Amino acid sequence: MTGALVSFSVSALAVRALAKGGLNIFEILSIRSGTGVLVLLVLIAMRPELRREIAPRYMGFHLARNTTHFAGQYAWALAVTVLPFATVFSLEFIIPAWVTLLAVLFLGERMTATRASALAVCFVGVVVILRPGNEAFHPVALLLVFGALLFAIAAVITKKLIVTESTFSIMFWMNLMQLPMNFAGSSDYTFFLRLDAALALPALGIAVAGLAIHYCLANAFRHGDAMVVIPMDFLRVPLVAVIGWMFYGEHLDVFVFAGAALIVGGVLWNVRGEAQRNSALARAMPGTSRPLIQPAE
Repeated sequence: MTGALVSFSVSALAVRALAKGGLNIFEILSIRSGTGVLVLLVLIAMRPELRREIAPRYMGFHLARNTTHFAGQYAWALAVTVLPFATVFSLEFIIPAWVTLLAVLFLGERMTATRASALAVCFVGVVVILRPGNEAFHPVALLLVFGALLFAIAAVITKKLIVTESTFSIMFWMNLMQLPMNFAGSSDYTFFLRLDAALALPALGIAVAGLAIHYCLANAFRHGDAMVVIPMDFLRVPLVAVIGWMFYGEHLDVFVFAGAALIVGGVLWNVRGEAQRNSALARAMPGTSRPLIQPAE
């Protein structure tokens, strides 16, 4: 999980630095997905057995996942360029709440009292962070909340894909499909020629962090209990708040921390309730328990 914490912070710093260097969001994300494609192709060349994993299956699901993830990623990157880091990372924690709501609406899961209460706490946390009507409110924050919904949709589709697809396959098709999407949004198709020495380090940061985030999160949820992983993930907020304060003089807003604590508390409340429900189901019907949370690749 430490790798994910560092990777998220590096990614945010790299996006803002590249934006200040004159690249638009599509160009920044092109570096991320382009590097991802190259690295994954090198791995395929070194390990031919990986070719079987990227066989084109369920391409409709891959396309749906990667287009929604692409739009959510754009909203996140844009928010990083205009909002304080701590606000961006705090609002990201609403994703599990969106996933729960989508599961009830579209997957036929039951809205229990625990789920309803946890969702209410999460969305109160969002209101505390946004504080509509406050002079510090920025409309891009609403775009970020919508982006979190798109990430949640991608997570729900990922739950379907991971039944048959490997993490490597999902990452490969994500980068391959998103590369032309990002490249098409570039104002200058030779933008990479503008990457001078001052932008070399941020470009390297977004390239490495883009792959590391997915790898580290997948392994954290695969090998760690959600009740442990999610509180550790919350450390992103104070970490990135300090980074924003050190590099950009961003104000440490108590309302952002309070809202983030409410959101994480709501998520943990729901996780605990789901764990108890699955445990009771497993005792009643052995062999029917299912994983509580699957990471969004």
